[in-house]
Parts: sequence; structure tokens; C-alpha cells
Amino acid sequence: MNTPDNISQHTTPTRSSSSLTARRSRRTLLRGAAGAAGLAVAGAGILSVKPAYARVLRPNDGTTVQQDNTQYRTSQQTADSIVSILTVARTAEQLAVTFYTNGIANADKLGITGDNLAYLKAALVEEQIHQQFFTANGGTSLADTFSFPQGPQTFTDLKTFIATQQQLEGVFDSAFLAAIMEFAQLGRPDLAQIAGQIATVESEHRALGRVIGGLVPADNWAFTPVLVTSVGAAPALVQKAGYLSPMSGNSYMYQQVDTSGAGVEQLKPFSLSTGTVVGNG
Repeated sequence: MNTPDNISQHTTPTRSSSSLTARRSRRTLLRGAAGAAGLAVAGAGILSVKPAYARVLRPNDGTTVQQDNTQYRTSQQTADSIVSILTVARTAEQLAVTFYTNGIANADKLGITGDNLAYLKAALVEEQIHQQFFTANGGTSLADTFSFPQGPQTFTDLKTFIATQQQLEGVFDSAFLAAIMEFAQLGRPDLAQIAGQIATVESEHRALGRVIGGLVPADNWAFTPVLVTSVGAAPALVQKAGYLSPMSGNSYMYQQVDTSGAGVEQLKPFSLSTGTVVGNG
């Protein structure tokens, strides 16, 4: 099983009609950006792109200046549209719901009980609420049937289950952190803030997964690495890792779950700066 540090090096499983559909959708999201927006794999699987310059908004007069050797881009240079970001986010949440649904269904085989099982049930509800938010705000579905790199073993062996969970939550965190920058570049600070709100929850899931797996310390990152250069690059990473290639014996369909009864609070993306719920949550 790969970890977030080597996810970019995973061999792609056998192709299927679902994976071909995912790739076509992914090409649409990337809008022809060659080689997935010029992604380069560097070091421990971290993807980076380094434009020669960026235009930076002056805080006082609204004019822009050229700044060398930065990774910031204006809205015109942003790789993704708002709808494409919401679409990737919705699909990612469907993968997360599918993962946690099957983990809970096989909790006895995984040896997960008590508080640890409650953590998974809360994570499942939170992922479903996120999926509903992205759907309500215009995100469409790129895929509803998924695979896992280690197939059925993912839900019978605790070590494999936690390694998969760590990999997924690491990528989800990265994608939402990338979304913060892209939404801001697109002039939507409200959505940027919501992406941050969701990223913090995904980080909680990652830490609780480490608790369940007995990994010490549970909170082992000082800074969450951003493993994608744009949200639109995330499907290629997930595809390569083996999550978008369903086949016989390794095919898991997304099913919406009930969001009540898990003790989850803050069900809407509230912001004190506006005093209201943001978006169509």
C-alpha cells in the first residue's frame, strides 16, 4: 500500500469503461492543459509548477504588479473554473463516502469497535454532507463507482485500511488547499473560506485514522503538504493510484447515506464575517 509520500508512483490497475469515462471527464476539467497542466513529480511525490511571474494585487489602489519567482496566478491564469472545482470536489466526496461506508460495513473484520467505530461513522456523515453541499452548488459527478489499490483486502486488513485512509485524506486535504487559492483567484473568497473549513475536517479525519491505526503521534504534520498544483489535477493523481479503475472483484458503488444520528454538528458552512450560512448547503 502506498502512503501520501509515494502516491504519485503507484502503478495504474487494468483499464475499464469507468476509468475511460473518468479520463475523458478529467480532460474536460483540465481544458487541454498539456500533461495535466504541466505537472512535474518532484521528490517525495509532491507536484509543483513554477510560472516565471505572477500579477499581484496591491491592497491599497487595486493595481497589479509583476512579481518574479512566485507560484501565484491571476484568475485568467487559473487552471480550473468554479464549476469544475465543485465537480471534482463532489466526486472526491463520493469516493470518501464509498470508502467509509465499506469500512463501517466490515468493521468486525477490521477489528474496529467502540470510539474508533464512532469516529468512522462521524467521518462518513461529514463526507456525505460535503458531497451534498457541492452538489447543491452546481458540482456534477465524474464517477460513482470506484476501486481501491488493494481491492477487497482494504476492508479486511486494518493496516491496509488505515494506509488507504491516510492516502485518501492526504489527497483530499491537498485538493481543498489548492481550491482555496483557486477560488480566491477566481474572485470567490466565500468559497475559498468554505474550502478551508472542509480541509480542516479532512485533516481531523486523517488524525483520527492514525489514532485507529495506533500510529503515534496522531498529529504528525506541522504543515499539510499540497500535493496537487490545481484541483483539476487531482483526478489524474487518484486515477494513477488505483481508485478510478473498477473491475470484477474490485468495484464499489457510491450510495448516499443518512446524515443523522452520528453526533455531527455545524452542518452548514457558517461564517461570522457575514453572519449567515454561505452557499446553498
